[in-house]
Amino acid sequence: MNNELLQSLEYIEKEKNIKKEVLIETLKSALMSACKKTFKNYEKYTIEIDPDTGVIKILEDGKEVYDADFGRIAAQTAKQVIIQKIREAERESIYQEFLEKKGQLVSGVVHLIEKRAIIVNLGKADGILPAREQYSNDKYRQGDHIRSYLLDVKKTTRGPEIILSRTHPNLVKCLFELEVPEIHDGIVTIVSVSREAGSRTKIAVHSNDEKIDCVGSCVGMRGQRVKNIVRELQGEKIDIVRWNDDPEVFIRNALAPAELSQVNLNREGKRAEIIVNDDQLSLAIGKRGQNVRLASKLIKWELDVRSMSQKIPISSLDGVGKKTEKLLETAGITTIKDILKSSVEDMQKIEGIGVKTAEKIITAAHRAIVDGDKTKKSNLSNIL
Repeated sequence: MNNELLQSLEYIEKEKNIKKEVLIETLKSALMSACKKTFKNYEKYTIEIDPDTGVIKILEDGKEVYDADFGRIAAQTAKQVIIQKIREAERESIYQEFLEKKGQLVSGVVHLIEKRAIIVNLGKADGILPAREQYSNDKYRQGDHIRSYLLDVKKTTRGPEIILSRTHPNLVKCLFELEVPEIHDGIVTIVSVSREAGSRTKIAVHSNDEKIDCVGSCVGMRGQRVKNIVRELQGEKIDIVRWNDDPEVFIRNALAPAELSQVNLNREGKRAEIIVNDDQLSLAIGKRGQNVRLASKLIKWELDVRSMSQKIPISSLDGVGKKTEKLLETAGITTIKDILKSSVEDMQKIEGIGVKTAEKIITAAHRAIVDGDKTKKSNLSNIL
């Protein structure tokens, strides 16, 4: 047994990258547990393992003793410890390998389709694609190849749990990095991505080289590059937006092809009031408000889109004169929406505005919205 044990320890140390000292200590601990089951006065016993020869000795009060039953137990325990350590090492190796791939694109084959998840064979391990990370456009059968975003890797008693996603915005980002050489090489940068999986994605890109068109690079010759990504996403629409460090220009790009008549920025609050002609309203907002919602996530600003007929200046409210309008603007309140978000207590904190004035302004803002709703109901029914 000694040579066999020594060879096993050396193999694990070399192949599984576990130090022999750690294995010996684990084995000694396991054998001490065996002592407790074998001997009544187990406190008197100690275990010694020679790291050079693999010889196992059992000592009672410092003197070596021999017990045939314990010899068999020692051999069985050593075997179990070695098998256990090999499994642990393999699990740790797989965990570390996939942990390094976290946030990347991984490919696999659909192994099993369950009600709550799809099990994907990734080679050395299986990945889990939960129902919440799938979208309705995806239709897979057993044996199909699938590309997913590696969302997370967790340690469990059964080994690493690899969580995949097909809905994460970074899936689209990874696909562009794979499909567009200029992105992979760092010439074109993906600044941000907003996505409603299975329906539509907006991706903002910027070129680090004036000679390279960032949008053209992503679209590709005859649109082939973006078509490949759309095909991978089962027909999901993709808007490629040119990023700009000027928020107004970026907003206009994000809401294209809608033409914006006016963009009023509140830089501190990262809010923008956008005015469009009546015929551009549905285009700017999009079906069920999707276009403006995705643009807002892409820019990380709150966007309030209104048509010319819907715009109500705060100066038209009862109780808001030129002086009060200036006080409100100084406090960052530039739209009726800002007023509706404020309480009487909030308004009171603004120097020069008392309780009665605050109540009057808030009441007027509510009345203006109600009156405005009557005129725009027909428009909203078309948009929503």
